[in-house]
Amino acid sequence: MRERVGTALRRGGVLLLTLGASVAVAGPAQAVPVPDYEMPFSCGQVWEGSTRPSHSPSAYSADFNRVPDLGEPALAAAAGVVTTVTDLGNRSYGKYVVVDHGNGDTTLYAHLDALWAVPGQRVDQGTVLGRVGTSGGSSGPHLHFEERLNGKVQKPWFHQVEFVMPRSQASQNCSDVPVVGDWNGDGVDEPAVYRRTAASKFRLSLTGAPATVVGWGLPTDQPVVGDWDGNGTADLGVRRQTGNRFWLRHADGSAQVVRFGSRPDLPVTGDWDGNGTSDLGVWKQKTAKFVLRNADGTKTKVVLGDVNDLPVKGDWNGDRVSDLGVYDSATATFVLRTVGPDGLPVLTSVPFGAPGDLPVTGDWEGDGLTDLGVWRPAEGVFYQRVSPPAARGVATVASKKFGRAR
Repeated sequence: MRERVGTALRRGGVLLLTLGASVAVAGPAQAVPVPDYEMPFSCGQVWEGSTRPSHSPSAYSADFNRVPDLGEPALAAAAGVVTTVTDLGNRSYGKYVVVDHGNGDTTLYAHLDALWAVPGQRVDQGTVLGRVGTSGGSSGPHLHFEERLNGKVQKPWFHQVEFVMPRSQASQNCSDVPVVGDWNGDGVDEPAVYRRTAASKFRLSLTGAPATVVGWGLPTDQPVVGDWDGNGTADLGVRRQTGNRFWLRHADGSAQVVRFGSRPDLPVTGDWDGNGTSDLGVWKQKTAKFVLRNADGTKTKVVLGDVNDLPVKGDWNGDRVSDLGVYDSATATFVLRTVGPDGLPVLTSVPFGAPGDLPVTGDWEGDGLTDLGVWRPAEGVFYQRVSPPAARGVATVASKKFGRAR
C-alpha cells in the first residue's frame, strides 16, 4: 500500500509553490489513490471502460463492457470491508455493493445481477462480490464502477496508472492468496500461495528445493488444502462459488467434486473426527457460524466470531482433532476454540500480526500442535509464531518471503 501524496491536490485544492520571488500555481489535480486498486474483473480479462459528460453521478464513473459480460464475476478492486449490499429494484444502481478501504476511500459496484457479498464482511482483493448484470436503471448488461474519496467520485486508477476513458485494458487483479500444508509428509507445514492468474496455480515452498508449481482451479476460486487421501501429505483443492462445489485434487491428479455450502460462504477443511483424513466445511459470515461436513454425511454447527472475521482451523491441543478459530484482521487477533474436559467450549485470544494481515496456521515444528501465523500482503512475507512448550519461555517468530507483494 502506498502513501497518499499531494493530498491537497487530490481534494481539489490549489498548490502554491514559493521559490524566492516567483510563485507557481498548479490547477486541480488528483494523486495516486492510497489503495492499490486493480480492475474489478478476473485476471487477464479484457474490458472496455467508458463514460460520458452526463454520466451520473460523475463523468469519472466507469461503465465496463466485454463480450460476453452478463453474469461475469465482479471482484473487489482492493481489500476492505463491505458496508453496503442493497437492491434498489428497477431504479438507480439496482443491485449494488460498496466496499470501504479505509481513509475515506470506497468503491462501488452497481447494476449487478447477483449479490454475493455480506454487509460487514472483510474482503481481500479479488473476492467475488457479485455478478455483472443489468439491474436498476440500466439499458443493458455492464458494470458501473466508482472510486470515491470521502463520498466524491474520483478518476479511476488501476495498477497505479490513471485509467483514461474510453479504454480497453486487461485486468491485473491477479493477487496471491496464502495457504499452508505438509507438502512432503515430514510432519512440518510449509508456506504456499494460490496465484490467481488466468491459468491459476499453486506455488508450494519446500525447504532446500525450488518452488513446486501445480496448476489447478480458476482465478475466482477459493483455495483449500487438506489430506484427502489420509496418507499424511497435504493435497490441493478449490471451492468454486458457482455451484457451491469443492474441487479436490488427489495425489494421482484426479478430481473429486463435492457440493457443500452456499455462495457467500468461506471454505474450511480439517480432520473433524481424528481419523487422519481431512473433511470439508464452510464458515457462514452473515451468521458467524461454522458448518462442518462429517465423514458420515452429518453436519456439525458451531457459532464463533462475527461477520468481519476470517475463519481458521488447527489442532490447538494436540489431540489429532481439528479445532476452530477466527482471526480479526482489523485488530490482528486470533480467537481459538477448544473443548474442555466438561464438554464446554474454551476460547483463547492471541494477538499476532498487524492490521490487514491474512491468517495462516500450521505445525511449524512438527510437534503435533498447530501454530499461528500471518501473511502480509504488502510485503509478500509469512510470519510464523512458534509456541514454546508449556511454561518455558515466550513464543518466537520466524519469517519467510514467499509470494508476490501487492
